[in-house]
Amino acid sequence: MSCYEIEALRLGLMNVLGTEDDHARQHAKSELEGHMEGPIEALANATTLAAIERHLDAALVDLEEEIARTDSDNPEYDYMRGRLVAVRDAERAVGRITAQGADVLDGLGEAHDVLHETFPVEE
Repeated sequence: MSCYEIEALRLGLMNVLGTEDDHARQHAKSELEGHMEGPIEALANATTLAAIERHLDAALVDLEEEIARTDSDNPEYDYMRGRLVAVRDAERAVGRITAQGADVLDGLGEAHDVLHETFPVEE
């Protein structure tokens, strides 16, 4: 069993961050072999944090539906629920990354404004 959502998220984040670690990419791709479709494929190929958030949400919906269809006697049921917890945690982590990025962007805007207030440009 594999945690397809997490591996796809890793690939998407590697895209966004510009990670060039071929070994990590190949490992994640091998984990996803045969499962690159729908939200998992979209997540793995995401190039922005907004796309990651959107596709991760869709992957979570699919996972929740899969769990709902699975009999609790199924030996994979507990693992699937564990995946759900891990993916929800990853979703919160991506939200924090997005919020921190927005905060940095706002801070740079404020620094720019302060710089111009302190050293006005006369034309």
